Amino acid sequence: MNKLNIKRRIVLTGGPGGGKTTALDLFQRELQGKIASVPEAATMIFSGGIERSMLAEVTCAQQIAIFNLQRHLEDIQRKTNPDCLILCDRGCLDGLAYWPRSEEDFFKTMNTSLSYELSRYDAVIFFETAAKSGQEIKSNNPVRNESAEKAIVLDQKLQQIWSQHSNFNLVSSSESFIKKIMFGITTIDNVIDKI
Repeated sequence: MNKLNIKRRIVLTGGPGGGKTTALDLFQRELQGKIASVPEAATMIFSGGIERSMLAEVTCAQQIAIFNLQRHLEDIQRKTNPDCLILCDRGCLDGLAYWPRSEEDFFKTMNTSLSYELSRYDAVIFFETAAKSGQEIKSNNPVRNESAEKAIVLDQKLQQIWSQHSNFNLVSSSESFIKKIMFGITTIDNVIDKI
């Protein structure tokens, strides 16, 4: 049986400027028709007219919307593409790194748990931010506005969260973006072969 016909879900995540979206785009072209991708919910919301906020109440409301949109997008892709591997550009747990209150409050508000959210994915591929190796984190994404320092902090928070997954795969920051992307694509390919 072709492993791509088994219902699987992989999350690609990491700090801002890590290259995950680029890797996802390239991999989607390589396996066209065999995978379905889930776009980044935060980008959809922030590019749709909602402005980022520093106010805790507003940030919480935004993260609730992102969490729910992410969950629904994943479920839509699964139902629409039942035989495809689902590659998610970020996952539901990403919001925890942006949550201005406690971890306990996040899970209570979202009516979920860490173990349940981790179980939704067969594997995690984490693209470390380029800022960790002193590179610029340029992006074609206009809603990404993090500084290098903020990107590193978010990367550390996200890595701490996602590294608790039993099938966590790290794509480290590299001096060569092309080498990093190629390593990331190889990692995705290896993960698919193992699940």
